[in-house]
Amino acid sequence: MPEPGTLHCLGIGPGDPDLVTVKAVKLLGTARHVVAPTARIKSESLALAIAAPHLGAHTQIHERVFPMTADRAEMTARWDESAAFIDGLLLAGDDVCFPTLGDPLLYSTALYLARALRRRRPDARITFVPGVTAFSAVAALTQVPVGEAKRPVTIVPTADDDPDTIRRALATGGAVVLMKIGKRLGAILDLLAEAGVIGRAVMVSRAGRPEQQVFTDLAQLHRDGADTEYLAVIIIPAQEET
Repeated sequence: MPEPGTLHCLGIGPGDPDLVTVKAVKLLGTARHVVAPTARIKSESLALAIAAPHLGAHTQIHERVFPMTADRAEMTARWDESAAFIDGLLLAGDDVCFPTLGDPLLYSTALYLARALRRRRPDARITFVPGVTAFSAVAALTQVPVGEAKRPVTIVPTADDDPDTIRRALATGGAVVLMKIGKRLGAILDLLAEAGVIGRAVMVSRAGRPEQQVFTDLAQLHRDGADTEYLAVIIIPAQEET
């Protein structure tokens, strides 16, 4: 039996292939197998599109479905299926790269895949390669600071649909990052206007991709009643000290 391979969970940043780390590029360039997550059957994998310029000619690409659903049983079944598929490649002696948006340890599919693999085979070798987070890219694009002085930074995945979570984050006095905006934009802008912080908030949708949109006037966006998509991030920086 060959020595089992290693699963490399690669953070490949928010969207710009130039923001993929040198370490991730090296692993992608030598990988025999790349497993790419998609949200549904016949859907393009954004992670794969970002990783594609860095793949070697010999790389075999395998797309696996990780549906965006609240049905925990369905998601667990999908993770277990993909873990079994990947484990077959690993036990054959091959390494596998799993590219994931942003950082693999920040609200990432890679977390659940790694857990499913370890449930299946506790001694499986897994590495995590950190990546540029979406909110870091948004901060750079808008030149808005995230961490400053001794004030805290709070990251809120707005998928929890609890406006009080955002209110508590704003009450800390530090910067607040809202991720995974999607169809909640209108309600979030209402809340930011109510809290009196909408004037300093910024938003970027699909950072680093050709379809990227940058919004620095969310008050106007609020008046226009605009909507956005899942891959959008809002940053509310802390009030500047005088």
